[in-house]
Amino acid sequence: MKEETLILLGTGNATVTRCFNTCFAIKRGEEYFLVDTGGGNGIMTQLEKANIPMESIHEIFMSHEHTDHLLGLIWLIRMIATKMKKGQYEGNLNIYCHADLKDIILTITKLTVQDKFFKMIGERIFINPVEDQEVRKVMGYELTFFDIHSTKAKQFGFTMRLMNGKKFTFLGDEPYQEHEHEYAVDADWLLHEAFCLYRDRDIYKPYEKHHTTVKEACEHAEELRAKNLILYHTEDKNLADRRKLYTEEGQQYYHGNLIVPDDLDRILL
Repeated sequence: MKEETLILLGTGNATVTRCFNTCFAIKRGEEYFLVDTGGGNGIMTQLEKANIPMESIHEIFMSHEHTDHLLGLIWLIRMIATKMKKGQYEGNLNIYCHADLKDIILTITKLTVQDKFFKMIGERIFINPVEDQEVRKVMGYELTFFDIHSTKAKQFGFTMRLMNGKKFTFLGDEPYQEHEHEYAVDADWLLHEAFCLYRDRDIYKPYEKHHTTVKEACEHAEELRAKNLILYHTEDKNLADRRKLYTEEGQQYYHGNLIVPDDLDRILL
């Protein structure tokens, strides 16, 4: 069985400058499944640092329209379309997202990318709309997509079984909600946002942005009996001590394996 590895391309929230916006890739063999793309052409830097060739990315999931998740995709469409034109990219690129987001991606790409590249959409670049609770096969995995019921912008997460049988659940960049219980309960790997430490909540004001602190994220994971919890989408004011501080707070509320990754960390799933 080929190893499955999670590569954190970015771990920060929308306004970070000391790390990259939250996005990641799942590697199996020589193929990569990319989830969100950060807020600009910095995605190309992160892919290069992670030794992920664009030619090996054929599946991308986009959770929602916010700039820190979406705009890197426009650069990837441009660069991969260029490679396609030059005969440097084999196969097709499949992008999965909810239907409203498809329209947004098409609009931004049409307005900002040369027509010769935009025309690759529908020829070799396909934007595939998915529905709430729909199951799709992506890179050999069966993903169940779900609407997280965001109060800010329509957003989807997903759950799936890895090839090793472990349950992997991505909740997007907002707090766990009860309607997501079946997707998150007993997860072997649970990915949850944590905007800041609980003690810093008055500084960063996570609740008014519909985010959580480390404390609440860990309480959710404990309740859900998650075996491994990965915290991301954080502030970046003290990156050198982030892992230590977040782990110290989180272990008061969660007794599984708590992981506070840095950009470019690799985790064997």
